[in-house]
Amino acid sequence: MSDTRRVVLISGAGRGIGAATAREFGRRGCHVIVNYLSNSEAAAVVVKDIESAGGTAQAVRADVCDAGQVGTLVDGVLAEHGRVDVLVCNANTAAPPYGAFASLPWESFAAKLTGELAGVYFLTQRVLAAMRERRAGRIVYVSSTAADVITGSIAHSTATAALNTFSRQIAAEAARYGVAANTVASGAANTDATAFFPDAIRQYFGERSVHGRLPEPEDVGRLIALVADDGFAGATGQVIRADDGFNLLTQQLDGLAARFGGSAGQD
Repeated sequence: MSDTRRVVLISGAGRGIGAATAREFGRRGCHVIVNYLSNSEAAAVVVKDIESAGGTAQAVRADVCDAGQVGTLVDGVLAEHGRVDVLVCNANTAAPPYGAFASLPWESFAAKLTGELAGVYFLTQRVLAAMRERRAGRIVYVSSTAADVITGSIAHSTATAALNTFSRQIAAEAARYGVAANTVASGAANTDATAFFPDAIRQYFGERSVHGRLPEPEDVGRLIALVADDGFAGATGQVIRADDGFNLLTQQLDGLAARFGGSAGQD
């Protein structure tokens, strides 16, 4: 591997947005560490895709919610490559419980918060220490627009809002060491995580996108890679929405409806 090739560590990179992000960094000439938890075959496919496109990559298994395994993962990367230039915290380790707050068990609520934050906590703590020594680095957290209030999703909304705040705190602490930290908040993208959505829900999100569809993982992956680029170094502590303009378009439609007495969007 060339000494000038950026080393990018991506958690949860075996599928969905993580896999698309890994392929995008590979296309940009980076060496990609494809972290995965259980699906070694999927991770191997991502590595093969990157190598077929002329990039370099390796798959490394680790549970990022386990501090010991994170230590082994990061120490191994540093021993082999000497640095981590970019850390992308993408792994989402707990499926969100849906339903009314009144019937939501504390255990389910707490599990979602822990699953959302444990991996980013352990990865950031280990990787940021190395970046501080080099006084250089980029960290990108993959969050969700669910941090906004969504009825019936209090655990998911609370967890992602906490992640956004965590990212800004890291950005404030790391800036003096030349490390930038930002968050890309994805809307309801076309991934395994939304595959179980009823058709009506998928249609609802798609119709309110400026492109008339759910964002694809590749759309989000390109933005993540862009945010990690040196050209973006002047920005840190930002939460950048990747939702195909869903929020903006909804506000425009609501404004038109209010102005024209509810006729907006009607034939």
